[in-house]
Amino acid sequence: MKRTVFAAPYAVWMAIFIFAPMLLIGYYAFTDGGDFTLANMRAGLDAMYMQVLIRSIWLAFRATLLCLLLGYPIAYLLSRMKHGTATLLSVFFVVPMWMNFLLRTYAWQVLLDSGGILNSLLISLNMPGQQLLYTEAAVLLGMVYNFLPFMILPVYTVLTKMDASHIEAARDLGANGMQTFFRVVLPLSMPGVISGVTMVFIPAITTFAISRLLGGGMFMLYGDLMENQFLLLNDWGSGSALSFILLILVIISMAVMRRAERQAGEEGAKLW
Repeated sequence: MKRTVFAAPYAVWMAIFIFAPMLLIGYYAFTDGGDFTLANMRAGLDAMYMQVLIRSIWLAFRATLLCLLLGYPIAYLLSRMKHGTATLLSVFFVVPMWMNFLLRTYAWQVLLDSGGILNSLLISLNMPGQQLLYTEAAVLLGMVYNFLPFMILPVYTVLTKMDASHIEAARDLGANGMQTFFRVVLPLSMPGVISGVTMVFIPAITTFAISRLLGGGMFMLYGDLMENQFLLLNDWGSGSALSFILLILVIISMAVMRRAERQAGEEGAKLW
């Protein structure tokens, strides 16, 4: 009974800030003037909207892949260092997260501008200036920069908790460094990888500030589309339908990731 009392504030928080907004989204998505309708959902499945969704998924996939390719080696190197050194270095990845998300993105806007530091450096080297801002590459760079820590930290946590006896046993059995990594370290670290992928991929699909500031509105993503429906067009029905479609995709993605994480944990346990 006492434990239930301590859980009550969290239940109230979830009811107000999670379940209530979801119910409102469902209500506006399937009603028009209080009457049930599927018109909003049919409009949300329009071919033009689906193209924006596919573009967002593809861009989020590339950002997640880059975060994985960059984040896993960093997390692995940190896990091989002394605890004090690794803690100090990990601060450099955590500190930017303490800053406001928009401020970090504005900083890249200044760096990538035609008169920014990067173009000034190119000109000082007698090289032509480049159009770095308001490109798809700039949006991708902004995603990777903002979401990279969410890939590094889960992988690093799993790697640091890995039992060193597994690696020692593999070496005793004659496995070299590459074999040990791919047959022992990588499988056992998959729960952290899957957690990192989930924490990067889902926010990357829904982002709109990065595409607006670094893409200049030239690369509309699904988050921009939803914002336009709510704030510019004041079309809560269509905006809620778009949000509901994305919510279903996110739930499916999370279910797939959880299942993959569970399977990865079981396969890692079978190694020993």
